[in-house]
Amino acid sequence: MNDAREVVVLRYGHRPGRDDRMTTHVGLTARALGADRLILPDNAGQSAETVRDITGRFGGPFAVELRGDQKAVVKNFEGVVVHLTMYGERVQDVEAEVREAVGLDEPEVIGEASPPRDLLVVVGGEKVPWALYERADFNVGVTNQPHSEVAGLAVFLDRLFEGAELDREWENADRRVVPEATGKTVVDAEGESDDGDAGENTGRD
Repeated sequence: MNDAREVVVLRYGHRPGRDDRMTTHVGLTARALGADRLILPDNAGQSAETVRDITGRFGGPFAVELRGDQKAVVKNFEGVVVHLTMYGERVQDVEAEVREAVGLDEPEVIGEASPPRDLLVVVGGEKVPWALYERADFNVGVTNQPHSEVAGLAVFLDRLFEGAELDREWENADRRVVPEATGKTVVDAEGESDDGDAGENTGRD
């Protein structure tokens, strides 16, 4: 979605069996709401395959990687690191600063916008090490209340892109959902009805 910068979501930690659904939904949310790439722990292969399958059917581009060196990914990332945590600064207080840091801010009447920089958004699964809090350029909280990390990621990405991600155009899709007040219509890329897919699994269950 982003021509000049890359927005990467890193799922930090994964417990097979226990976290499969949540990790999958982190990936689907990252894809749907504007991220360019997803990095999952190397033991989250099932979630990776689900996100890749959805991308293949409903369009991209969106890349999925399995990595076993998550600490190194965060430590060596050349860009801005945002760690989503309920203990962080309120998203409404720092969202403008984050946008400025990655070059998504609007230029003033006189002046220039900040240069684009890549962004790594870290979404914790298991208990994250204190070193991550220290490494992050921003520790960001959505409501500072216990809630799903999927909800936190969704709110953060929507605030980051200021809603522009909702109008994204998807490339190389086999099918697309037709927005309707009622009904569940899925059509193929050429617009022909594909009734057999109306009730298909799209990773939401």
